[in-house]
Amino acid sequence: MPARVWVIMPTYNEAENLERIVHAVDNELELVAPGEHRILVVDDNSPDGTGAIADVLARKLDTVEVLHRSSKQGLGHAYLAGFDVALAGDAELVIEMDADFSHEPRYLQDLIRASADADLVLGSRYVPGGGVRDWGLVRRMISRGGGLYARTILRIDTRDLTGGFKCFHREVLEGIELETVSSEGYAFQIELTYRALLGGFRVLEIPIVFQDRAAGTSKMSAHIALEAFWLVPLLRRSAAAAIGRRRAALTQSQPRDTRI
Repeated sequence: MPARVWVIMPTYNEAENLERIVHAVDNELELVAPGEHRILVVDDNSPDGTGAIADVLARKLDTVEVLHRSSKQGLGHAYLAGFDVALAGDAELVIEMDADFSHEPRYLQDLIRASADADLVLGSRYVPGGGVRDWGLVRRMISRGGGLYARTILRIDTRDLTGGFKCFHREVLEGIELETVSSEGYAFQIELTYRALLGGFRVLEIPIVFQDRAAGTSKMSAHIALEAFWLVPLLRRSAAAAIGRRRAALTQSQPRDTRI
């Protein structure tokens, strides 16, 4: 169904959280985009029954839709599939959001309002007013260190490159050649923001406090962190090439001035 604001929420084994988070998100969006929002649950065939819970919610709430995928294929691919559905559904704003309450629904209004002044809004843990709760020292070091590493390699100033609470204008998603994005996890989040910056889009960070999940199991792994480590240097070439191709295609598609 068409809607102006779409929230994409990938899930894998989130049965303990899904019903509560969907209702909380729906209530927040009704305050800022009444009758103009959709929540898309992208479930990777969760063995704990998350997909079935999502189907029940979709039958009860007109604002909820479900995209079932056959297997666990990674966070990045889940978001890309969700973006396709949202853009086909006339989305003007597309929001990435976790399903475990680490991204508090109360920040949705801030993201949407800030989008009036930016093309991509990041819910940032590392700007004044932001932060994290209930993380151990190792997790904090990985997150901080990963952000510093990516900023240094890519030569950009964005503070929270690995966060996954974002609000995109559709023009950003249409302008960064999503079909060539193949990274996952931390690297996926870094790549999308980096491509937006290369494309000349305005990126704005607003503070959020990230709350570690209280229920369910974290999907964070050493593989996700290592992928980001070796992929980030490659982004300087691949992301720049993708944006260059997009610009060239747009230039070629523009009508030539044939006036004498």
